[in-house]
Amino acid sequence: MGHKVVVFDISVVRALWETRVKKHKAWQKKEAERLEKSALEKIKEEWNFVAECRRKGIPQAEYCKNGFVDTSVRLLERIERRSLAAQSALSKERDKRSSEFVFELSGDHWKEFPDSLKEQTHLKEWHISNTLIQIIPKYIELFQAMRILDLPKNQISRLPAEIGCLKNLKELNVSFNRLKSIPPELGDCENLEKLDCSGNLELTELPFELSNLKQVSFVDISANKFASVPICVLRMSNLQWLDISNNNLNDLPQDIDRLEGLQTFLLYKNKLTYLPYALLNLKKLTLLVVSGDHLVELPTALCDSSTPLKFVSLKDNPLENTQCQDGDEMMESERDRQHFDKEFMKAYIEDLKERDSVPSYTTKVSFSLQL
Repeated sequence: MGHKVVVFDISVVRALWETRVKKHKAWQKKEAERLEKSALEKIKEEWNFVAECRRKGIPQAEYCKNGFVDTSVRLLERIERRSLAAQSALSKERDKRSSEFVFELSGDHWKEFPDSLKEQTHLKEWHISNTLIQIIPKYIELFQAMRILDLPKNQISRLPAEIGCLKNLKELNVSFNRLKSIPPELGDCENLEKLDCSGNLELTELPFELSNLKQVSFVDISANKFASVPICVLRMSNLQWLDISNNNLNDLPQDIDRLEGLQTFLLYKNKLTYLPYALLNLKKLTLLVVSGDHLVELPTALCDSSTPLKFVSLKDNPLENTQCQDGDEMMESERDRQHFDKEFMKAYIEDLKERDSVPSYTTKVSFSLQL
């Protein structure tokens, strides 16, 4: 059902969740103590033990003495240890084969890639995070088997044009770096399915050449400085998830309905004053999240209960930062805040999507609690 949910402070929602989690954990602990003292739990334990022994072909004489089941017998533990040992050996062998194609790097002691990486052109995945690396080497073009480039939370300031040579690339994550532009050559990665450029803070546009990415289903360009939805994004015909929250949007293009397959559209923390009626043409749209502080006009059908759309209007009043900080400190602080906000909203949105229905409204209450 389509509903409008008004939330007056994200930090309040977070506090409510934390309170509910604490209460639930306390209830779980109390229930566990009750069951521990219950005779029914002992009977259940014995039945489960007997069933497990029978399933594994252990003779009754081994675990039942004079009609009593001795659950302290270590038969199952020994069998389990042998089974786990065998599984562990298989897992290690599998991981060994898998790790031959995966490169991982993490830690702020890394300022550049190891020289040996240049020779490992068979790699299919790079997972590099929380380093001080600034430059992706041009020899990346040699990694023709590359499927996943996962490079979040580094200091990367630019991507090489040679990235366009990775014809088999499916996922590119360069979130929370220092990028100010994206190379047009990325548009040559025709098999790309997921693009995450969020949290770079300085991105203002995407090159038109990215219009060639017809397989992309996920785009996240949140926490940047986009003044409008990039034209290339509107031409990504397979797009299902678009996050352009926390940018400088004042309006949406009238042809936003070109994204016929769009299912999730995140627009919160922009300065939208109205939502175009073209949104009603997005028949597959199931979740729309905006900041309602500046909204003065929107299609009433967005809240129509006859549609499957969950329309969420957040009332957000972030605390102004009045502390004196130098440029680098302020930038890092902003990245950290944006990363926290993003993780919290991710959890909030996942919870929304799992619900069958949501309240049709919430009472407007003033809160002083802020992050």
